[in-house]
Amino acid sequence: MVHDSPDNPDDRARKAPPAASDTPPERLAGPDVDPAAAGGDDEDDALLPDILEESGAVGEGPLATGHEAIERAVRLAPTSPGVYRMLNANADVLYVGKAKNVKKRLSSYARQSAPLPARILRMIAATVTVEIVSTTTETEALLLEANLIKQLRPRFNVQLRDDKSFPYILITGDHWAPQILKHRGAQTRPGRYFGPFASAGAVNRTITALQRAFLIRSCTDSFFESRTRPCLLHQIRRCAGPCTREIDFGGYSTLVREASDFLSGKSHAVKQELAGEMEKASNELEFERAALYRDRLAALSAIQSQQGINPRTVEEADVFAIHQEGGFSCVEVFFFRTGQNWGNRAYFPRAEKSFTPEEVLGSFLAQFYDDKPPPRNILLSHDIEESELLANALSIKAGHKVEVTAPKRGEKKELVTHALTNAREALGRKLADTATQSRLLEAMAATLSLPHVPKRIEVYDNSHIQGTNAVGAMIVAGPDGFVKNQYRKFNIKSEGITPGDDFAMMREVLERRFKRLINPPEDAAKEGNKAKDDDFPQWPDLVIIDGGRGQLNAVREIFANLGLTQVSLMSVAKGPDRDAGRETLFMPEREAIKLEPRDPVLYFIQRLRDEAHRFVIGSHRKLRKKDIREAGLQEIPGIGPSRKRALLHHFGTLKEIERASIADLGKVPGVSAESARRIFEYFHPQPG
Repeated sequence: MVHDSPDNPDDRARKAPPAASDTPPERLAGPDVDPAAAGGDDEDDALLPDILEESGAVGEGPLATGHEAIERAVRLAPTSPGVYRMLNANADVLYVGKAKNVKKRLSSYARQSAPLPARILRMIAATVTVEIVSTTTETEALLLEANLIKQLRPRFNVQLRDDKSFPYILITGDHWAPQILKHRGAQTRPGRYFGPFASAGAVNRTITALQRAFLIRSCTDSFFESRTRPCLLHQIRRCAGPCTREIDFGGYSTLVREASDFLSGKSHAVKQELAGEMEKASNELEFERAALYRDRLAALSAIQSQQGINPRTVEEADVFAIHQEGGFSCVEVFFFRTGQNWGNRAYFPRAEKSFTPEEVLGSFLAQFYDDKPPPRNILLSHDIEESELLANALSIKAGHKVEVTAPKRGEKKELVTHALTNAREALGRKLADTATQSRLLEAMAATLSLPHVPKRIEVYDNSHIQGTNAVGAMIVAGPDGFVKNQYRKFNIKSEGITPGDDFAMMREVLERRFKRLINPPEDAAKEGNKAKDDDFPQWPDLVIIDGGRGQLNAVREIFANLGLTQVSLMSVAKGPDRDAGRETLFMPEREAIKLEPRDPVLYFIQRLRDEAHRFVIGSHRKLRKKDIREAGLQEIPGIGPSRKRALLHHFGTLKEIERASIADLGKVPGVSAESARRIFEYFHPQPG
């Protein structure tokens, strides 16, 4: 069977030492290694005697059972290319691999006489079934394998931990006055896309500088159409003002063309053109116009200076450099497009420490380009074994030739060396941060007398204004710091909650959070209710809430009703005058805890609380802004922003406005009798 899969490449990084006469099983990745204990496979090797002893001399036990499962698969396996998945008794995928000859590859696992690494033996011992998908070519198998690894996150594969798409700059093509904006996701809107950029910050800085240089608008089309006079951006010379015809169509089109040329790599020609116009204006004694060109040139120079290293001979390339230390791997990626440096990002793939740099890098690349368009050149710090196969797969995916090389000299080598230096420094910072975080967690466990060092801490907070736009939030922290892909926000839904009742809001948030853990929905249960990183637990070891003894007792009651006994609980009360450093900590059945103002554990708890507050405030502001803008009031003639705010301030929520009588609506400052009638009739339309 041929499986037509989404393009995704990335787990090429594993080859066991060659065994006699046949293709050996690939080396396998395992969980992340604690930098404080990253010394070897001692724990895994220690389990080997148990596995072998259980297997016995007569071929019984989990290892023998795993061999039998693989042997059954071998009998039905094709001799053509394909992808295989090893599953355990719970139908969880343990490992995804690809092979040019699936039957031959699986046979290498089934040979009980061949010496295999400890981790492979552990995987075989857990295997109860093998699933196979045939493909027409090895290239297709490579893409499918990487796609499945990224989707299923098998424990024994190298894993790229990345859930963010890259931002692009879009110059729209569906309006006579094109807009410049940051874009993520599917490129469906007409226009020209430039990227990828390494971060949203890099895009925002570039757009701001491009506005100064080319005066292209950044406002939405609806805002553009509603203008009757130029906005502030025009006043500060960051927009040419096409909305009110401060510039004609031809002039604005020239600005857009220049911006597109600059982003397309023709920066030298654009700067020469602007310099010529500046000199011409100066010669004609039009010094104000000359100063405008001067400022635009300065903005272009600022863009290029912010970009740092810009290659002279490399037009389009992604540069990958890997550095390993302390049982961890760091892959630094630089993006070069149109001869410009569009930023860099560090990745820390999950890989068992016995992997070589070449193996980790090969696996990383295939997964990395699963959802990203590859450039024409991919430059590597290490030679990978399947570079030709990967290049063919990416060429098919991109629709143009892609070269994968490890340069040995020249400017390309300099770019790789620069990326390698960044990888080394990034991994050093990561190891230092992780070690510090581990020490803080250990100190917290000792200070608070927790049963064990917490691996997952959840912090909860609420935000509202007089009960309106109430939202709760949960932030998560662990051994690697804040785990932002685990953050959650909860829009308060209960109609019976009195506006401003913080206890009731917290009850709703906690019940929704923990009922989902106790009784996971069908889709979550099917996936094993796992976090995105399998090593990171879903159940918290410690829950922290903002408040004093009263809030703590309320949450204890909620936990008791839910039957939760295994989760430690703590509340953090602000100090007098809300002074940081004078907080009081409350825990069940214990006296209040006061830590020294300079205690590192107190600083850590403050960071957790402040992060929760930052996240919930941001969520609340977005909800409030959306509510004011889209609550339904905007469709009522004569009800503008001021009256919206007055109504919400008076009644608290949109539901209360909907329930109000005409007389009650008329009592709101600024709302006339006619406006009150319109509002009432909007929410209570008459039949017919």
